[in-house]
Amino acid sequence: MRGVDFPHIDSTRPSVARVYDAGLGGKDNYEVDRAVLRAIDAAVPNHTIVPRDNRDWLIRITRYLAGQVGVSQFLDLGSGLPTAENTHQIAQRVNPEATVVYVDNDPMVLAHGRALLEENDRTHFLSMDLTKPDEVFANPEVQRYLDFAEPVALYQIGVLHHLKDTDGIRQIMREYIDRLAPGSYVAISHFHNPGGEDGQAAADLQRVMSGGPMGSGYFRSRADIESFFGDLELVPPGLVHAPLWWPDGPQVKPLITPQRLFLAGLARKT
Repeated sequence: MRGVDFPHIDSTRPSVARVYDAGLGGKDNYEVDRAVLRAIDAAVPNHTIVPRDNRDWLIRITRYLAGQVGVSQFLDLGSGLPTAENTHQIAQRVNPEATVVYVDNDPMVLAHGRALLEENDRTHFLSMDLTKPDEVFANPEVQRYLDFAEPVALYQIGVLHHLKDTDGIRQIMREYIDRLAPGSYVAISHFHNPGGEDGQAAADLQRVMSGGPMGSGYFRSRADIESFFGDLELVPPGLVHAPLWWPDGPQVKPLITPQRLFLAGLARKT
């Protein structure tokens, strides 16, 4: 893309976005990323079901918001690499007038994302640091594409668990939520440490993710994750395991351990 100076992509070090892409069966990843995925799977087998659950949940909430609720503006923070069924594809299938702004600063996402995500004049990709809400909201392009006097769906999907400072996350989310209009929605999915028997599996995964080359992956309590929504009203069924949030059909199989270590929720600002 002419005029765009993409950061250098280091294929010798794993990337969170590329590891997630590998977990979804994507092609925009390297052996170093797949090695991380194998290490995660060795710590807790079948963990690759989690990114798929997370993507399926994103699809369901986007259909709900664009369709039943009628939200027409989406701010997807930490968008990751484009794959099948991105936020704009889902929202615009329901409402062709929906506007989606993606924000990410991963070099791989910058290199691969813009051409694939900017498919039409209602889909935009911006390079920014999602941990700096002031900069995100002050960005002229964000202001141009999104009207914050009207409801916006703000996504932090599979992102916040890569930030270490829990109090810092609360402050970041408070700043985002304060700027949203009434009728807006906030979606968060996050690694969960439930304690008890599954608590050891969560600790093992956190050690592999945060102590290894990927560098991040923090498992928090339900109370901590709920606190990121501030005083917003959770949409039923609340903060739950992703496959249990308005599933497309009955749950015929019990959840396996990795699925019990991941929570997802959608909340409304009144």
